[in-house]
Amino acid sequence: MSPLLDPGAVITRAVSIYRDNFAILFWAAAALFVVPAVLAIALNSTAGTAVASVLTLVIGTFYQGMVVELVRDVRDGRRDSSLGQLFGSVTPVAITLLAVAILYGLGVGIGIALLVIPGLFLMTIWAVTAPVVVIERSSVLGAFTRSQDLVRGNGWPVFTVILFAIVGIEIVRFLVQALTTGLGDGASAVITWAVTAATAPISALVAAVLYYALLDRHGRDA
Repeated sequence: MSPLLDPGAVITRAVSIYRDNFAILFWAAAALFVVPAVLAIALNSTAGTAVASVLTLVIGTFYQGMVVELVRDVRDGRRDSSLGQLFGSVTPVAITLLAVAILYGLGVGIGIALLVIPGLFLMTIWAVTAPVVVIERSSVLGAFTRSQDLVRGNGWPVFTVILFAIVGIEIVRFLVQALTTGLGDGASAVITWAVTAATAPISALVAAVLYYALLDRHGRDA
């Protein structure tokens, strides 16, 4: 029987990659997410917010794929690919990745809305769907099956890592919201944009590190 996943080791590895590659992760996110941020402010309407939200989903999914590629690239201890090469490697699976992201969001969202626990369960067994798509070039449905297979036997450790990431992101957002209370719309928008850029890599970093850690638990490689 393979040893259980070590949540602390996964979190430590994700933090290390984030620290070592902060510049490229932050500025890539900042450049991408400035578009929906400006659009939301410029249109300043319900329709504008809806368009910005859809654009954020598309951009965010593509960006998440790039982060997964970066994690694969730095497995040997250094980053060899340029930002353009990292994004380019995601292009062939961008549509699949977006479809997986939408289905993941719908499934987890409905599960949480109904009884909470089903949503948390799906969040756990589908934790590495994005890395499976990016790294293994799987199909949409295949990504969910493969993720469940990798997570099997390590559900609680995987859930612990996911919970840590979610709580960390929400604490940062709460603090920023508290600090920006009373500021003008422009200042709040700029700060929100910066925080979005800083937190955008976290879920993808955690998912990619989890993916490789789970492969190790199963005695596989990719």
